[in-house]
Amino acid sequence: MSVTHPTFRPSQDARPAPGRRLPAVLALAVAAALVVSAFGAADPTTWVLETVWVMLGLPLVVLLRKRFPLSGLLCGLLAVHATVLVVGGHYTYAEVPAGDWVRDLFGLDRNPYDRLGHLMQGFVPAILVRELLVRTSPLRGSRWLAPLTVCACLAFSAVFEMLEWLAAVTGGQAADAFLATQGDVWDTQWDMFCALIGATCSLLLLSRVHDRAVDRLTGPVRD
Repeated sequence: MSVTHPTFRPSQDARPAPGRRLPAVLALAVAAALVVSAFGAADPTTWVLETVWVMLGLPLVVLLRKRFPLSGLLCGLLAVHATVLVVGGHYTYAEVPAGDWVRDLFGLDRNPYDRLGHLMQGFVPAILVRELLVRTSPLRGSRWLAPLTVCACLAFSAVFEMLEWLAAVTGGQAADAFLATQGDVWDTQWDMFCALIGATCSLLLLSRVHDRAVDRLTGPVRD
């Protein structure tokens, strides 16, 4: 079976104007949320550490928007993930009010917002990795696409945990707000497990929707 390399090409059916405007609207909304979150941040150092991914990722997406535009689904997920990051950066993950409300409602022993953050760390990057593989490699339709995507998400999660370890070693108690372990000695393992669950659920729930979103952007790719 011959495989056509799925490079980007505009769809024959032009997308409607609202679809073309969506990435720009989302980018402006994320930029505004980032700026607002900086004011009155609980811990300025933690704010920088938590939002640095948004600071790096947003300009990159904007700069590559013509050469490698992202699907509408991925743009929306990235915007949601960025919102989770900037909220966590503003309050610190252990002190997000919504997390306190959930903790009190269900009688939990910790603020669960950090767990949400790590679920998103698998859920959204899974679609990002999948889109890159589908559009730049011959893996579309391959049985290896899903497991390799999950492996990539777990690798990213492991790298993030090593960065947290580095922050703990260099920052000592000053890094506590960034780590958000809340006294859990198994926090690192839980974080990576949450990323695994997020990535797996993302692929199970969104793979077909994502294929359609990519087709709308690039046109159908025949294997």
